[in-house]
Amino acid sequence: MKLPVTVTEITRVDARGALTAEAEAVVARSSFYAAMRILPPVQRKAMFEIYRFCRAVDDVADGRGTPRDRLEQLESWRSDINALFEGRLSRRTEPLSAPIRAFGLLREDFLSIIDGMEMDAAADIRAPEFAMLDLYCDRVACAVGRLSVRVFGMPQEQGIALAFHLGRALQVTNILRDLDEDAGKRRLYLPREILRAAAIGETEPEAVLSHPALGIACSSLADHTREHFAAAQRIMARQGLPGTRTPRLMASVYQNVLERLLARGWAPPRRPIGIGRTKLLWMLLVDGLIAGGLRYERR
Repeated sequence: MKLPVTVTEITRVDARGALTAEAEAVVARSSFYAAMRILPPVQRKAMFEIYRFCRAVDDVADGRGTPRDRLEQLESWRSDINALFEGRLSRRTEPLSAPIRAFGLLREDFLSIIDGMEMDAAADIRAPEFAMLDLYCDRVACAVGRLSVRVFGMPQEQGIALAFHLGRALQVTNILRDLDEDAGKRRLYLPREILRAAAIGETEPEAVLSHPALGIACSSLADHTREHFAAAQRIMARQGLPGTRTPRLMASVYQNVLERLLARGWAPPRRPIGIGRTKLLWMLLVDGLIAGGLRYERR
């Protein structure tokens, strides 16, 4: 899989039909849509396919069926990814082949994402040790970041460092935003060390989310997340560093979410926090990311 790939080849792969059309349709409904739209076409197509893969394995991890059923489906994906890197394509992995060659995407990062999904599929995660939460974030978020920074064209050293910090920041922001949704799935990602420091001894999601000290625990975790955002911003602020337009927008969006969560507080009922299209357009303008020919499309 080390042969050079051309723009035309990626376009042909993209034009083959339903899988890629489905990928873009899914991304268009996601919070990453505007960030992806600012990329050049070849990079955007590659990111759509990475996102499609992530959504597919995430749907397995969150799907119905027994843990054994979900793990078997993820193992099937693992086999298909290994086969892809050995030159044997399946219908669901073929759209990834051209981006893998074009941008040097690594097998280990795709497999790490599957490893992270297996953590969700095997059992409901409840108040994990901080080290386990960090491993989970590295697999489900930072591995995606490591794939992404290659597509963005960042230098390897800075790209890997950015994926480390920004991936953790985005994932923990998601965790803090989705406390109630995750509790509905019997999951609680708040680390037990932070719960204990806030004098919360429970690990059942409902009990933790109704505890009067929940805000202390969440604010503590948010402080860790701010540190990762700050480290990511320092990396992206380096003069002349290429490939940072899209991650800069993603960081702006999620930092805004984190600050609004902190301003809202954690006492029930917790009003959902998101980013509206008008706010997202404003961020694009403020960050100077709308360049010639880029249109903001309402979806």
